Amino acid sequence: MAMKKLIKNFVHHVTGLMTHSDFQIRGGKERKALEQLLPQVTLQQKHIDRFVMLTDRAELLKHMPYGGICAELGVNRGEFSKQIYATTHPAELHLVDSWASRRYHNGLRGEVETTFEEEILQGHVVVHPGLSTEMIPGFPDNFFDWVYIDTAHDYETTRDELLLLKKKIKPNGYIAGHDYLMGNWVGGHRYGVMEAVHEFCRNENWQIRYLTINLPESPSFAISAI
Repeated sequence: MAMKKLIKNFVHHVTGLMTHSDFQIRGGKERKALEQLLPQVTLQQKHIDRFVMLTDRAELLKHMPYGGICAELGVNRGEFSKQIYATTHPAELHLVDSWASRRYHNGLRGEVETTFEEEILQGHVVVHPGLSTEMIPGFPDNFFDWVYIDTAHDYETTRDELLLLKKKIKPNGYIAGHDYLMGNWVGGHRYGVMEAVHEFCRNENWQIRYLTINLPESPSFAISAI
C-alpha cells in the first residue's frame, strides 16, 4: 500500500495528473466560481400571476399568436421551424442563425432553404444568416408578435438577446425560448437561461407566462410584459 501511494504521489507531482479527489475539488471550485458570476434573482408574485404549465413545445406553440410575425433565433436544420410554421401559420417567419460552426454548418442553412423554398419565394419565410445579437437590432421596433430563442444558452448571450428583443416585440407579444434549465449534465455545460430570464423579468417588469415540463426535449419558457 505504501508503494502504491508513493507511485500515485509521484505521478501526481511529476506529471501534473490529477487524482479523482483532486479533480473533484478543482471542479467544485470552478463550478462555485461560475455560479457566483450568475445573478441570483428572487421573483415576486406579480411575475408569475398568469403563469401556466404546459406539457411540451408543441403545446406551447398553440398559445403563441396565430398568423403573426415571428422569429426563431437558432435554427439548426429547421426541425422546430417546421413546427412553428405548421402550427402558427405566420405571415412572416424570420429564421436567424450564423450556421458558422462545425456542428451547425452552412450546409444546414441549405437544408432550411430547401425545406422552405416555396415559402421563401412567397415572402412568408426569410432567412437571416448571422449572430442573433447582430441581427436583432436590424429589425424595426414593435415588429414581432413573438420570438423563440434557441441559441447559445449561456447567461450573457441570453441576457443580451432579451434586452435587444424588448423593443422589437409588440405590446402583448411574447419572448419564448428553449433550455430553461440549469445545464447539460452529460456535456458538463452550465446554462444561464433561467438566470437571464428571471433577471430580465424583474428588471424590465415582465412576467413568466408559460413553462413546459417535457424533460427529454428540455423545458421551454414564454414571457410577456406585465
